[in-house]
Amino acid sequence: MTGIDESERHKAKMAKRKAVQDAEVASKSIEKKGLLIVNTGPGKGKSTAAFGLLLRMVGYGRKTAVVQFIKGAWATGERKVLEQFGDLVQWHTMGEGFTWETQDKARDVAAARAAWEVAKKLMAQEDLSLLVLDELNIALRYDYLPLNEVVAALKARRPDLHIVITGRNAKPELIEAADLVTEMTLVKHHFAAGVKAQEGIEF
Repeated sequence: MTGIDESERHKAKMAKRKAVQDAEVASKSIEKKGLLIVNTGPGKGKSTAAFGLLLRMVGYGRKTAVVQFIKGAWATGERKVLEQFGDLVQWHTMGEGFTWETQDKARDVAAARAAWEVAKKLMAQEDLSLLVLDELNIALRYDYLPLNEVVAALKARRPDLHIVITGRNAKPELIEAADLVTEMTLVKHHFAAGVKAQEGIEF
C-alpha cells in the first residue's frame, strides 16, 4: 500500500467519524443546565479535578465557592492561588481533619453540619456559578449528615448552578441524582512505595 493510499484511507475514515460526531452533537437540544457532578472512587485526583474546573470557571470571570467538609485548615497550594482571585472565589475550610485524626464523632457531625449550612447559603447565592463541596461524600459515608436532606437540597438547587462533589464511596442515591459521575480508579500510587505526601502534589 502506498503512502497516498494510506492517506486517502485515513481521510475517508476521519470523514465518517466526523459525520457521526456532528450528528451526535446536533441531536442535543439543551443549551444550558446547571450540572451536579460527582468525582468519586479510590484513585487520586478527585479534588484536583474539581479545582481545575473551578479555575476554568474563574477564567470566564464567574463567581465560585469551595466548602471543604473534612480537610483541616492546613495550607494548600490550590487555596493559596485561588484566593488570589478575590471575590471570584470564596473558600470555606470547615472540617477539622480526617475522621481518624479527630476520633470524636459528635465533633465531626457538628463540623459537617456547620459546613452544610454554609453550603446551603452559597447555593442560594444568585450570582454563584460553581460550588465545590469537597469531601462531602466522606461526610455522607459516615452519616454525619442526613443523606435524604442533602440529596433533596441538591436536586432543588437553582437550575443554572453547577455543583461538584468529591470524595470516595459516593452514595448510590447521590450517583442517581447526578448528571455526571467520574470514578477515579487506583492503578498505582507512590504512597504504597513509601513516598510521603509532597508539597505541590498532595497539597
